[in-house]
Amino acid sequence: MTGRVIHQDGRGSIAELAFSANAMIAPHTNPNTTYFVVVSGGGFVQVADERARVGHGEAVLWPAGELHGAWTEGTEMRALVVEFSGAGDAGDVVTIEASARLPNPEAPGTPGSATVGRGSLAEPPAPPSVKRDESSGEPW
Repeated sequence: MTGRVIHQDGRGSIAELAFSANAMIAPHTNPNTTYFVVVSGGGFVQVADERARVGHGEAVLWPAGELHGAWTEGTEMRALVVEFSGAGDAGDVVTIEASARLPNPEAPGTPGSATVGRGSLAEPPAPPSVKRDESSGEPW
């Protein structure tokens, strides 16, 4: 399994995880509320004693302080992990009701239909070629 942090600040972090076949995040606890969003492939997740299969387009809430983990068996899986931190993190959880339109292969592009998106995550930007001023706090 490989991963990289996409964004991190005092409010939390967003990371990308790429699971190869038979990869695992061992069950553990975390003091922060975390969303595990599968963006391709599929595998399995655990929250407390509950285990479930997950596939692309699905998300799982890992509540603060609860035992959780993720793994694959014969497949690969890519996921975004959105972790919230800070005061009040273990407070009320807000659920957003939503729905999505499924692709209509018989009438692509018609009003009300959706198409399946294809793509990949962007590579991190290359450091600029200019000499940086370390005293200014520039990231490069």
